[in-house]
Amino acid sequence: MADKIIENNQVSILGQIASPFTFSHQVFGEGFYLVDVLVKRLSESEDRIPVMVSERLLDVTQDYEGEYIEISGQFRSYNRHEEKKNRLVLSVFAREISFVEQEDNSVKTNQIFLDGYICKPPVYRKTPLGREIADLLIAVNRPYGKSDYIPCICWGRNARYASAFQVGGHVLVWGRIQSREYVKKIGENETEKRTAYEVSVSKLEYVD
Repeated sequence: MADKIIENNQVSILGQIASPFTFSHQVFGEGFYLVDVLVKRLSESEDRIPVMVSERLLDVTQDYEGEYIEISGQFRSYNRHEEKKNRLVLSVFAREISFVEQEDNSVKTNQIFLDGYICKPPVYRKTPLGREIADLLIAVNRPYGKSDYIPCICWGRNARYASAFQVGGHVLVWGRIQSREYVKKIGENETEKRTAYEVSVSKLEYVD
């Protein structure tokens, strides 16, 4: 059963460690730590992706900044309560980790597959330049009755296709994880720079 569940949320990334490990939480005596990994895009810009690592997978007391690492696992979400409301926090949950000499340009450095369900109506819009975009929120089941809620963004033909999806519809998504910075207003005259994470969709299929 657990293996079947794991198949519905598969991530592999290859990039450079860009931060120290910071403690996140503990489950049954096992500590989990967050570390940022820089993953190159084809456009030569980079995505900064947070990775959740168990202390049993890696010696989290070491400084690995600058090292190249390959990770496979899942894209997971949890709700963090702040400022009287919940904020969706996303990270790659590492199941396997290996160090590599350096980036191999022949290897895909960032890929994700999700098999889940539409959990709110798609938001379809056009940019001022006429580019079509659709935002989806997909619930992906996890063992023990849990789900991960993953924001996805579609472009062009995929956006038009996704705009007609119904809540509860079963979808398959292929793409890559991307990060983008935005400014959040947190008070009258106060703003804060934050980073959002989402799946940039390259291919999707409506199953139902």
